[in-house]
Amino acid sequence: MRELPKLDNLDRRIRYVHLMFERDTRQLPHFEIPRGYEFRYFQDGDRDDWIAIEWSAGEFHSYEEGREAWTRFYEGHEEELGSRMFFIVNQAGEKVATATAYYDVTGVPEPGVGRLHWVAVKREYQGRGLARPLISRALERLKELGYERVKLSTQTTTWVACRLYMDFGFHPEPQNVQESPEGWRILKRLTNHPVLEEFPIAEEEELWAKEGIISC
Repeated sequence: MRELPKLDNLDRRIRYVHLMFERDTRQLPHFEIPRGYEFRYFQDGDRDDWIAIEWSAGEFHSYEEGREAWTRFYEGHEEELGSRMFFIVNQAGEKVATATAYYDVTGVPEPGVGRLHWVAVKREYQGRGLARPLISRALERLKELGYERVKLSTQTTTWVACRLYMDFGFHPEPQNVQESPEGWRILKRLTNHPVLEEFPIAEEEELWAKEGIISC
């Protein structure tokens, strides 16, 4: 049996399966931002900083891929981003993390349901205690905007982040459980998180990508 992967924000050795989490906005956990950092909202001209953060975190393979994602999700919504997209900024003014308190812009938005969107910390700043306050602030903002529930789209290859989301009270979305049961078995094998107690543990062939193929 192979060894399980070392902790990493993005592990493409794992079979890619789309996952959808959800939780309500009651009793949200709160985490203070570490000393030396501060939150800032999106301003005009921040697009490339957002791409740089997501690229560094492994979400994109190139600037062009990041530009395509921005066009799909955010282009034309820049005015809204001024009260929805957060950055964490260090003492030098560098943007090092981002998350967006958003909604479904690619389908039909569900009434009262927001999205925790594109959460990322630059690779060199991971492990410095930024992820929890980033997620905490975005969830608080979603509640301030009147959302009663929050959904989060992610994948098995970011299983370390999935474990953090479950610590924040996120649970598998029932429809996604029906559509992608193998993904939740894989996540159970990797995290053994109590939220996934009802799921069986994945077999080895479910867990790993095929040799020579990168799941991304």
